[in-house]
Amino acid sequence: MLIGETGEQIGVVPTKRAIEIAREREYDLVEVAPNSSPPVCRLLDYGKYRYEQGKKEKEARKGQKISLLREVRMRPRINEHDLQSKIKLVRRLLDEGDKVKVTMMFRGREISHPERGKEIFREMLSQLKDVALVDQPMVTERNLVLVFSPLKQQPSTKAPAEQKKVTKEVKSAEN
Repeated sequence: MLIGETGEQIGVVPTKRAIEIAREREYDLVEVAPNSSPPVCRLLDYGKYRYEQGKKEKEARKGQKISLLREVRMRPRINEHDLQSKIKLVRRLLDEGDKVKVTMMFRGREISHPERGKEIFREMLSQLKDVALVDQPMVTERNLVLVFSPLKQQPSTKAPAEQKKVTKEVKSAEN
């Protein structure tokens, strides 16, 4: 089965004759459906076809937003001004649409006072509750980790309930 360059059906043609037609019209013969009976072939400019397919794929990728996971690290002995700077940074990253992983690193004797790190995280939660939702609080050996995601991507009805749940989880991690 042969289909012309403009989409009209030429009909069932032997392979040699289809190749001759393609050469006469200066097009490529492309097999579109090899498993059908009879196989379907089409006359087209294959270079132009690939170029247009590439343009379509590029245009489709343009609309996609790749969400990155950005990380902000801090220590429990952070000064108030430095903490406010970190909160401002987290807020800016969330406004850009990225997820933010905030890591509280404990060194040496600091690990014996995890309540200081949890206190700092509670302050961050209270200041970022209007723009962020906590995905997953984690406690590792020497680190406390909170992953914030922007509220824009989450349904607005779910945000306050999730925030309360995370605050409870942070409190339960203290015990």
